[in-house]
Amino acid sequence: MTYRFVAGLVALGAFALPAAAADMNAGYGYGYAPAAQPMSWTGFYIGANAGYSWGSSGPYSPGGFLGGLQAGYNWQFVGSPFVAGVETDFDWAGISDGAYSLNYFGTVRARLGFAFERILAYGTLGFAYGGGQFEVLGLSNNQTHGGWTIGAGAEFALDRNWSARAEYLYVDLGSSTYNSLIGPATLGFDGNILRGGVNYRF
Repeated sequence: MTYRFVAGLVALGAFALPAAAADMNAGYGYGYAPAAQPMSWTGFYIGANAGYSWGSSGPYSPGGFLGGLQAGYNWQFVGSPFVAGVETDFDWAGISDGAYSLNYFGTVRARLGFAFERILAYGTLGFAYGGGQFEVLGLSNNQTHGGWTIGAGAEFALDRNWSARAEYLYVDLGSSTYNSLIGPATLGFDGNILRGGVNYRF
């Protein structure tokens, strides 16, 4: 009788100890960690950029630095690497040659991209505008240009909120007629923009 009682206790312990050990491990965080959530580009963002531009304006070949701000919104389709978005930006510029200069530049663009987890490669197309100045003998005339832009870029997510990017845009701002002491001058601007930037994503 005693032998059977002891054998029963041993058998009960053999089943109970592993279960208790499993419960202890789970209680102290030694179980399996939950799967990480996939990266998503959906949401609003704001940021800053700086770069260089060069191009042509009639007989002039203006070039120079620019810098400013951007804001936009991305939609990443559920279960898909495709990302669509809209963005607007405004840059102060020092793009000049001879009598002509472009003092500011901005765009409103659509973006369509493909996400590789932390990397987003995209193309972009939209409206562009800028403020030009023509100065002769110390007197200047300012005009607003309107046109279009097309380009491409890539963005890298540094963490959940911050990302860095590089972007190229081709810009055609059309032509405007400037008045001067030597008569009217019809000038536009078409050229290239290379810039880098950072975004904060909400």
